[in-house]
Amino acid sequence: MASAGIPAAPTQPALPSGPAVFKTIPYAFILPEILCGTWVWILVAATSVSLPLLQGWVMYVSLSSCLISLLLLISYIFGFHKNSENWKVLDSLYHGATAILYLSAAVLQANAAITSEFNPNSPLYYQLNSAASFFAFITTFLYILHAFSIYYQ
Repeated sequence: MASAGIPAAPTQPALPSGPAVFKTIPYAFILPEILCGTWVWILVAATSVSLPLLQGWVMYVSLSSCLISLLLLISYIFGFHKNSENWKVLDSLYHGATAILYLSAAVLQANAAITSEFNPNSPLYYQLNSAASFFAFITTFLYILHAFSIYYQ
């Protein structure tokens, strides 16, 4: 006779900790997010800030999200999550909100790059602003990938 037991509920995959963080999607995106975000604020800091309100927002978003992502990465590596499902919600909400903020910062940085293009004094600032815009859009894309890939685990 076949046993008439209760079917097993589908289990959620465990949250990684330790070196497995770097091998598991979407958590493997955290380190590239940090590295590209670091490039954004280094490149913006290297320019002569001609538009302080715009580039101040870019610096705030890139630096704060870089630091919060670093804290999130450390918490995953050391296993502070204790395999709680709430961490997936926190991770998804954080990366979704940060993707929106980073998109606004990337657009403002692109505006700063366009404005610095017509400055005849230093083409170096245009190149730095363009590189910062590039890395800002790459970082935005990484945050979007991370936020949506949590739903497809």
